[in-house]
Amino acid sequence: MSGVEPKRVSEALRDAARMFEQTSDSARLDAELIMAYQLGVSRSQMLLTRMDAACPEGFLDNCKRRMAQEPVAYILGEQEFFGLPFKVGPGVLIPRSDSEVLVETALDLVGEIGSVLDLGTGSGALLLAFLANRPGWSGVGVDQSSEALQYASQNAERLGQANCSKWLRFDWRKSDLAELAASFDLILCNPPYVETDAALARDVKDYEPASALFAGADGLDDYRILIPRIRELMRDGAVAIFEIGATQADAVGTLAKEHGFSPEIRKDLANRPRAVVLR
Repeated sequence: MSGVEPKRVSEALRDAARMFEQTSDSARLDAELIMAYQLGVSRSQMLLTRMDAACPEGFLDNCKRRMAQEPVAYILGEQEFFGLPFKVGPGVLIPRSDSEVLVETALDLVGEIGSVLDLGTGSGALLLAFLANRPGWSGVGVDQSSEALQYASQNAERLGQANCSKWLRFDWRKSDLAELAASFDLILCNPPYVETDAALARDVKDYEPASALFAGADGLDDYRILIPRIRELMRDGAVAIFEIGATQADAVGTLAKEHGFSPEIRKDLANRPRAVVLR
């Protein structure tokens, strides 16, 4: 792509997609999302009505950011999750569609009124998506990162969930779960579960927070901390739902059984083990 921006959106998209092919498996989509963001319209509106418009200022700069492997969600400042827009940026894990199975499972298993704890809340995606579909519930999101909690709080305001959610800084690697001094009907948790030496794409490894990704040589360190103590936070009849890596079902299930739980595995849309339900 030359240093002079093409005159038309269609031309700029073509050139950007060719450039992104060097580093992205979704080159055309990346280009379209960035362009729609620059135009201030939805992607579908852009494709239908703006292809002959002048390429907006700033598009080339954001293309350079993507060529440096910065995640598209960070460039846009937003990521959709469970049909809702979540503000994201450096310092917070980008919510993935794979994690939606935790929300779907929770909605399938719990009643209309209760309280929920989200351990490692990040952007607040799990908690806020659940609360948006269970207006009778209240929730607490905890995270060791003050940056992440700022995003979560902003997302709660944007999504109209500020009155039924609160946010606490808490690091389960350094503090006892009993310090939370509460019990819940539902616990959601997407802990770090990536092996320390795992090969990750640059847009993950170089940009997203390592503290939200890595969990020891086998990726199980945080399950070993949480599962033996999680019962302290569960009311009678409560359910805890943990996200797991696609190859971790057996290991996490065995750990759960060792601590008196009956684990149930739920799969994501790609039919991979993605969540373990503990009762």
